[in-house]
Amino acid sequence: MTVDALTDVAGVRVGHATRSGDGWLTGTTVVLAPEGGAVAAVDVRGGGPGTKETDALDPRNVVQRVDAVVLTGGSAYGLDAASGVMAWLEEQGRGVRVGVEPTHVVPVVPAACVFDLGRGGDFKARPDAATGRAAVEAAAISGPGVRVREGGVGAGTGAAVGPMKGGVGTASIVLESGITVAALVVANAAGSVVDPETGVLYGELFQGRVTYPEAHVHEAARRRLAETAAKHTPPPLNTTLAVVATDAELTKAQAQKLAGTAHDGIARAVRPVHLLHDGDTVFALATGARPLDTENPLALNDILAAGADVVTRAIVRAVRAAESVDGPGGAWPSHEELYGRR
Repeated sequence: MTVDALTDVAGVRVGHATRSGDGWLTGTTVVLAPEGGAVAAVDVRGGGPGTKETDALDPRNVVQRVDAVVLTGGSAYGLDAASGVMAWLEEQGRGVRVGVEPTHVVPVVPAACVFDLGRGGDFKARPDAATGRAAVEAAAISGPGVRVREGGVGAGTGAAVGPMKGGVGTASIVLESGITVAALVVANAAGSVVDPETGVLYGELFQGRVTYPEAHVHEAARRRLAETAAKHTPPPLNTTLAVVATDAELTKAQAQKLAGTAHDGIARAVRPVHLLHDGDTVFALATGARPLDTENPLALNDILAAGADVVTRAIVRAVRAAESVDGPGGAWPSHEELYGRR
């Protein structure tokens, strides 16, 4: 049975560490690969990324597998969360073997951050190594194939999409080949996820399952969003992050292609996208449990298309799962508050 989440890829686990209240509105999300790691790649399209260890994922470089990916709030400060994940992995003996002893490992932990500084009221309230450790420990103790919490949790705690509340969302699909493709997204975009003329989520327009809000509801939502946007001080330094995972057996180059085409899923759900003040970054993980059809040179295409699709659905789910925030750092109404649950 699938749960429509990143954890539908066997062996992949997700953990959140969330801090809110007393000036905090931030957190960290860790995607933990199965024992032995996963082939990994990355594609960065935003003009203002905050990342760590992404060069190691270049297909030309020596690292073949990673054990975890960190998505975190706190802008570049929050990348310190990866240190806590590294320490935990070292204790488990997981990482790149660099010595004669099993404990002689260096965990390679790619990470990317979203901008949420000050959204809880305290500019210095941001994730650190302890936050990262809490998130990876939460992932480690979670059961296989469990549901993943969505909305304002983990790295999505302080996320915003334009003047509206963002968050974490996830989705998955099983292809006819039996291969699973799934995504987890932190929706924190400078652009909008809502069509200004109709109030429909862009991602749902793409999916073809559209329920148009009544005109008076949309007008009230537009007024509220305009009022909220006027209270926030520019610039809107934002980022959308994603991890796309599959149980297919991919090379690093194929995984990099998957990370690249998955950005199409962001572009369908957020407009505009990949701006200079965005840091849009997509990681790809391949566990290798299911071989590709080596007789078909285009066998990867179905996985590429599915990767973009699940990213779009994950963004929609992130926005729909978000809850309104109104605190000392600002106010971000949720989609449900503005348009109701549909």
